[in-house]
Order: sequence, then structure tokens, then C-alpha cells
Amino acid sequence: MDSTAYWVGFNKVIGIGPARLRALLDYFGDIEAAWHGDPADLEDAGLDRRSLANLLAARSSLNLAQEMERLEQAGVQVVTWQSEDYPANLRNIHDAPPLLYVKGTLLPEDDWAVAVVGTRRASVYGKEATRLLSAELARNGVTVVSGLAVGIDSVAHQAALEAGGRTIAVLGSGLDVIYPEQNRRLAEAIVQRGALITEYPLGTQPERSNFPPRNRIISGLSLGVVVVEAGARSGALITADFALEQGREVFAVPGSIFQKSCEGTNRLIQDGAKPVLSAADVLEELNLAQVAQQAEVRAAVPTTPTEKALLDLLSEEPVHVDELGRAADLPAATVASTLALLELKGLARQVGGMSYVLAREGRLEYRVE
Repeated sequence: MDSTAYWVGFNKVIGIGPARLRALLDYFGDIEAAWHGDPADLEDAGLDRRSLANLLAARSSLNLAQEMERLEQAGVQVVTWQSEDYPANLRNIHDAPPLLYVKGTLLPEDDWAVAVVGTRRASVYGKEATRLLSAELARNGVTVVSGLAVGIDSVAHQAALEAGGRTIAVLGSGLDVIYPEQNRRLAEAIVQRGALITEYPLGTQPERSNFPPRNRIISGLSLGVVVVEAGARSGALITADFALEQGREVFAVPGSIFQKSCEGTNRLIQDGAKPVLSAADVLEELNLAQVAQQAEVRAAVPTTPTEKALLDLLSEEPVHVDELGRAADLPAATVASTLALLELKGLARQVGGMSYVLAREGRLEYRVE
């Protein structure tokens, strides 16, 4: 049986999340061995009594072959921690979901993603601001991520599609349970030009408790989160909190001080979020102004051992080109030309005085050919 089936099995066991599954993998070495593990060994690996009981019950009741067949019939792909196409941005958060159910396509260019989120009770102002920002981001090659909810989320997805761009919707339910129902047609359009994704198995209903964990995936997929319009208790603020925990940039669109639906966004700005007056503010802050060109160069020119060597020496702290040359034992001309190419790829950035830092995209993993 394909090992993916065991990932699906664990995904259906209540009480085994990212931390416990990682501990099981460390103990047993692979997912199949963990699934078939002896109860005593499973306890040694860190499972408490309830989680162990749930796993044993799942092993006796689940037909994993049938589960995989259900997914295939539903047109759903499974992406796991071990999959090459697991989203690189999401992989880097501390509680990355071990498994994603995907309908549509995830592409390498989705590394350049920005979340656009906000209230379900959007005003005309909020909808127009969302439409403007999302369309402009999409036209600049940025994938727009949101949650398929009514209001700001729906407008963000729709605007990205109308602009000819890509968009990803993260659900708080199974992929066969589109919520809200009124967005079913929008969901079908997203599958054609992006993806619907969730960590919840088929058949999972949109319970209220599913949405806060869903929000960590929205921010985790993205380089930054734009909150367009949000009240004081909006779920969009939970997404912003996750973004801060994950080291993502948080942006907010200023709103009227007299409008309750803008209270949350105005408070974000007061607390340090970057105000957004146009998509250019986001593109510039995230170094995304040349995404299309960076994607073209990245596809045409694979990362070389020399590029990899210099990337490994870069961090958020500026390093002078001379120091890079000495550390990598490379000629100055080679260092200069390689850094220029890394800048064009969006992997490195010059910060003045012939010093360089690792651009946000430089944290992603690239193959060496």
C-alpha cells in the first residue's frame, strides 16, 4: 500500500496532531511502521492513553484502501510533509499540518503568496478596497490566499480570478463540504485557477472550532497578511496573530474611526501593522515588485552549488561581499555575479555598502543541479 494511505489514516485519529505525529516518526522511522506500531512502543513514543486508544480504534475500523479510493473519486490529492510539492512557506511554520487535501493545483509560483482577509459583514468600502488590492496583487504575479468566507474573502478570490491570477482558498471543512454553500460556484472556479485546500478529512462539517486552526494555514502559506476590514472580534485578527507568530508581515487598510467594522484594522495599525494605501505598499515591503521576472529567471536558471554556498552564508544580518568571498573561498568576480543573479531571483537583497541579506524567499528550499 502507498505510504500516503497511512498519512490519511493518522489524519483521522483524534488527538494525534503535528507534534505527536512528528514524535512517532522520530521513534519509528517511517509512517507505516508508526501506524502498525506495538501499543507499548506507541506509549514510549509519547502517546497518552486517549490518543493510543483512538489510534487502535482507527486501525481496526478504517479501510485505508477504501479511504484512498474515496479521495480519488472526489478528485482530491493528498500532499504530506514528505511530498516535494508541499508548500514551502507553510512547511516552515512550527505547527505545519502533516497532511493537506488539495483540489486543483499547487505550483512553485505560489511561494509568492499574500493573504487578503477580513470581515464577513463587509461594507462597500471594504469590498472595493479588497477588489482593488487583490486584482493588483494578482496582476503582479502574486497568489491571493483567503478563506472562501462571504464578505472580504469572497471578493479577494473573485478579484484575483478576474485579474487573470491565481488564488488559494483554505477551508475549515472537508473538500466535499463547501461552506458557505453560496460560494460553490466560486470554489469550482478556484479549482481551475488555483486550489482549494484543507487539513480536514472528507465529510468534515464546518464546525466553529475548525476555523481558528484553519487561519494558521492561511497565514502560513503567505509571505504577508493584509487585513482589509475587521471588527474588534473578527476572525481575521486571529489570522493576523498567527502571521506575527510565524514571522510574516501584517498589513491593514485604514478605515473610518466611526465604523465598527474598521475597529480591528485601525487597532492593528495602532499596534504596528503597516498601513496599506495601495498594492504597491505590499509589493514593495515584501520585495514582490518583480515576481513575474523572478519566477521566469528561477525557472530558467536552476540554483547552482555556488549560489547555494552563498545562500547558506546569508541571513537577516548584513554580510559584506568581501566576507562572503572569504567564507565561500570564491573569487570576488564570482561572488559579485552570483549575488546579482540571486537578487534577480528574489533570493538575496543588497542593503547598502556592498552588504547583502537573505530575502524572505531565500528561506525556501531549492534544488541544486
